[in-house]
Amino acid sequence: MQKRPRVVVSVGASVDGKVALTRNALLMHQPSSELWGSMTPPAPDSVAIDALELVSRQYGCNAVLEGSGSFVSESEIPDKLPAYDGDAPVLYTHFLPEDITNQPSPPHYWLTVVDSRGRVRWTEKHADWDVLVLVARSTPADYLAYLRRERVCYLVVGEERVDLTRALVALGTELGVSCVLSTAGGGLNGALLRAGLVDELHLTLAPALVGGLGTPSIMDGRPLAVGEAPTGLQLLSVQSDAGGSVRLHYALPESQPDGQL
Repeated sequence: MQKRPRVVVSVGASVDGKVALTRNALLMHQPSSELWGSMTPPAPDSVAIDALELVSRQYGCNAVLEGSGSFVSESEIPDKLPAYDGDAPVLYTHFLPEDITNQPSPPHYWLTVVDSRGRVRWTEKHADWDVLVLVARSTPADYLAYLRRERVCYLVVGEERVDLTRALVALGTELGVSCVLSTAGGGLNGALLRAGLVDELHLTLAPALVGGLGTPSIMDGRPLAVGEAPTGLQLLSVQSDAGGSVRLHYALPESQPDGQL
């Protein structure tokens, strides 16, 4: 069995475990971004960390994982793409141009996004990172053709949905990734958890309560079956600051990966 990269989840939440203010208000947009930031009072001894820098130093991490929902809300209708009328089978192979994949790392890293439905439109280019989209054989050909035109790398890792285990193994074998930092929302993090793919958790709690039935939480996704045990955690460290924020660092037990999203 091929070894997958280490997966470290880093998430900020309210004390009641919410990672957003409402289900359809993206935190990268106003006024949600400002309101979310206001939940964390400034403190001279702040527990805030740069998680990517931390795991890069510790594990040589060079990939960040996000879900498409971090960029496009479920209620948003993406721009329509031109219809593709070429040779479809060639689209359903990995697209990894050498002039992009052979860049030195660090400082280069991958912004890796799970998007089997083809919802995110990519319009920005950055010097220190490149986008890598995780897609499936069910992903519309129009979207894969769009990614190729825009020279956005992608891995085909799943049939109806992205298979997270296959995706992580492909990140290691195709791109040499040894550690992935997930800064995703509750849906993707919950899928990683249920698949036994999470190795560590950095959880920073803001001194605030959000509430709300259906508001995204730290770990969403499939609920436990009746009689199924929760995942135990090993506390590695805990810190608090004068503003009331708390940072917790946990390790998770080893388990066998088996996940799709």
